[in-house]
Amino acid sequence: MNKEQFRQQGIEIRKDFPLFNSADVVYLDNAATSQKPECVIQAERDFYEKSNANPLRGLYALAEKATKEYEDARKTVADFIGAADSSEIIFTRNATEGLNLAAYCLSQIMLKEDDEIVVSIMEHHSNLLPWQQAARRTGAVLKFIECSKDGVITDEAFENAITDKTKIVAMTQISNVLGSKNDIKKYASYCHDRGIVFVADGAQSVPHIPVNVQELGVDFLSFSGHKMFAPMGIGVLYGRKSLLEQMPPFLYGGEMIESVTRESAVYAEVPHKFEAGTVNASGAVALAEAIRYINKTGFDVIQEREDYLTKYAFEKMTAVNGVHIIGSPDASSHHGILSFTLDGVHPHDVASILDADNIGVRAGHHCAQPLLAYLGISSSTRVSLAFYNTCEEIDTFVDSLSQIRRQMGYGE
Repeated sequence: MNKEQFRQQGIEIRKDFPLFNSADVVYLDNAATSQKPECVIQAERDFYEKSNANPLRGLYALAEKATKEYEDARKTVADFIGAADSSEIIFTRNATEGLNLAAYCLSQIMLKEDDEIVVSIMEHHSNLLPWQQAARRTGAVLKFIECSKDGVITDEAFENAITDKTKIVAMTQISNVLGSKNDIKKYASYCHDRGIVFVADGAQSVPHIPVNVQELGVDFLSFSGHKMFAPMGIGVLYGRKSLLEQMPPFLYGGEMIESVTRESAVYAEVPHKFEAGTVNASGAVALAEAIRYINKTGFDVIQEREDYLTKYAFEKMTAVNGVHIIGSPDASSHHGILSFTLDGVHPHDVASILDADNIGVRAGHHCAQPLLAYLGISSSTRVSLAFYNTCEEIDTFVDSLSQIRRQMGYGE
């Protein structure tokens, strides 16, 4: 595909997303949340206009229709990530809730004093804080696998962190700061050979690359709908059924029970045991529509465009005086995420000045403070790309970025 074909393809893709037709913004904060195509917005609206009833509760036709659409959405998710059975899909609010569920419930059946939980230094707080709390509740020890400054976890570093006391390993598939991709298939296999449970954070991978949980061999995988073109407030935790059946519930109340007496309760089967209260049925239906949109577009198109845009942005940014991209010097290792510092200018000021030019980027610690501390910085500015971004948007961003040091009084 030549540059003009790439540009035309981007123009057609952007027609699917209403925000780009109504807002004058260069949106480069896709790792925080994605924009929503019209078909997803309409799917959520259609649920409330045509199917709105409380799923799983009513025996009348409308409630049964709502239940079917909700469970059909579960099957769509299961197929999308290659789960063996739709009962291994638990709907949550987001990836954070899924990881909290896994950490809280696994800790009750797996951990005791002096057992070890291993996480990587590059984890988002959502895949760190739940394990900190699990260690405090049980007396287990939390250990870290460190990466190179380029964002690479070596086999030696991984294997040195694992001992005969290790019970759980939790790791992101793609870092939300460095964009680096971890070989979780290899690590999960290593863990399973030693009876260790592997929990993966797929928040930055599932929207951008094909993810098959059976091929990866992970025991749990959590991700958010809002990062993959679906609404906010819907997420997924995949769990291996044999483990889900052993785990106690996370929340208690309506719909997660089979029967209740004054003294006790019998809980519903998996996955409903973990979905207490009224569920986000419209969000699940819209998530299923987002998956159909991804499948229709094709990961071949998504990856090709995002790889091209990442390389294009990397080359343009590194040509700007004072810009330092964090992590690998190889653009192909960043998977759509380019965090950087600008000499003499605080990341918050960088983001504010860019905002004055209607350019949206993220600035701060990106919910990964231990990683930034390890890298010797307190904060950075992050550009994160999606397949609907364009070279013209990157040009606009880089033109603005190249003026910031001069605007702050540092000269050319």
